[in-house]
Amino acid sequence: MITDRRAFIVENTRLQAPPHAPELQLYLADEVTPIWRLTEDALSKIGLPPPFWAFAWAGGQALARHILDHPQLVAGKTVVDFATGSGIVGIAAMRAGARSVLAADIDSFCAAAVALNAQANGVEVAFTDENLLDRRPPRAEVFLAGDICYEKPLAERVLAWLRAARANGALVLIGDPGRTYFPKTGLTLLAEYQVATTRELEDMEVKRTRVWSFPDEAG
Repeated sequence: MITDRRAFIVENTRLQAPPHAPELQLYLADEVTPIWRLTEDALSKIGLPPPFWAFAWAGGQALARHILDHPQLVAGKTVVDFATGSGIVGIAAMRAGARSVLAADIDSFCAAAVALNAQANGVEVAFTDENLLDRRPPRAEVFLAGDICYEKPLAERVLAWLRAARANGALVLIGDPGRTYFPKTGLTLLAEYQVATTRELEDMEVKRTRVWSFPDEAG
């Protein structure tokens, strides 16, 4: 069982710039880091859930890029970064001038990852491992979500929750690289990016990734 999660992350990843948001530095896994070579069985033996926080997924990279290029979307505002993973999107929001960011992820390892990555970028990001889907969206002006449509039931639940946040007056931005369960209608396309990735993570080395909002949220 891993007791010092912060030390584990530092020892098994390396600080590097994600390809589509090179202004940032994150502790990530790649082919030269120990965690990259761990199998599912090996992860289970050391008590580590699948380390989604160790990778900069395409949807999060595109959303981070969009925020960095359009800081007015978050500047001076309270932000929730849902399913934060590494924290890339929330950190980008803080770098773009957000008043505060709450990063949320049910994987408690993300607490250490987000803290390390926020520190590496000179920002502060609050974290919760509470499942926010179990209650109404918290009060915030902006909700950000990248790579949330891997599984149909979860995608439907998250999108309904985000629609509730929108109904409360929040801006909602979603980054998605064409996941199977991403809705085909009901959203407004804001931007499209070609995001470099790897075949170990995706089905191609460059993913066409889009940033979406609910209607009338173009900012």
